[in-house]
Amino acid sequence: MGEKLRNMTAIYLSKGDKMLLLYRQGGRVVNNVWVGSAGGHFENDELNDPKACMLRELQEELSLGEENLRNLSLRYITFRRTKGEIRQNYYFFAELAEDVTENLVSCEGICKWFPRQELHALDMPYTARHVILHYLKTGHHTEELYVGVPDGEKVVFTPMRAF
Repeated sequence: MGEKLRNMTAIYLSKGDKMLLLYRQGGRVVNNVWVGSAGGHFENDELNDPKACMLRELQEELSLGEENLRNLSLRYITFRRTKGEIRQNYYFFAELAEDVTENLVSCEGICKWFPRQELHALDMPYTARHVILHYLKTGHHTEELYVGVPDGEKVVFTPMRAF
């Protein structure tokens, strides 16, 4: 067991029945696949604050702030062992405020709005794909925070309840 931890965050923005995804290009870890609207690796001062990381990445990549969002919430936390790392991902979802333009440009790749019914056909990172599929089927009907762990064939999601 010599794995290092890699902490990452992503946000998926929606407007109506569409979701904004990014075709990430030139990334160190994730490259040439569709990912969340914005996201990335934690800075040292963000290790206990995934929301701070996500908001920084949102500002850096899309020039948006929390004031441009509605119904922002952390909805998924996933864990995966791969390539000598334990990857911990925090997935946020939000709606783009009505007064914000949909013509968003990212410094990390190509932004594109997709109808939700087309998302299942996109090439995405393993865990992100399962998060989106679960969100479309179950997650967007609830306010639960889910934890997901892959078993080699799928990602098993469990509501994370406070007790």
